[in-house]
Amino acid sequence: MNQIPSEKCIIRLDKWLWAARFYKTRAIAKDMINGGKVHYNGQRTKSSKNAEVGAKIRLRQGNDDKEVIIKSLSGHRQGASIAQTLYEETPESISKRIINAEARRLNILNNPAPDHKPDKKQRRQLMRFKEY
Repeated sequence: MNQIPSEKCIIRLDKWLWAARFYKTRAIAKDMINGGKVHYNGQRTKSSKNAEVGAKIRLRQGNDDKEVIIKSLSGHRQGASIAQTLYEETPESISKRIINAEARRLNILNNPAPDHKPDKKQRRQLMRFKEY
């Protein structure tokens, strides 16, 4: 496969996000960009924006906010190991994700789900409590 130098490539942002495997489809990538979940160099952007090497992208994936820097451009979706070479996540972003993951883990441990459903009497008490 002939590779075009990344300086001469013109790739739409939604296509690059799809190729870098941040989103499963281009339609989802476009919806995230248009919904304000993706910021390009600190500002909201459009899906038709041309991605450039060295640009900083902040995006939301599930519960995590990631901040990445574009290292190279590609318009083709390839394997995950190749897709990871297209960008570099900032150290601040990695540390924030680790801290947030730990906080989510601790919250689950501190607030476990009950062992069983409330019985009829307990449900009535809950209903009375919620009415007042």
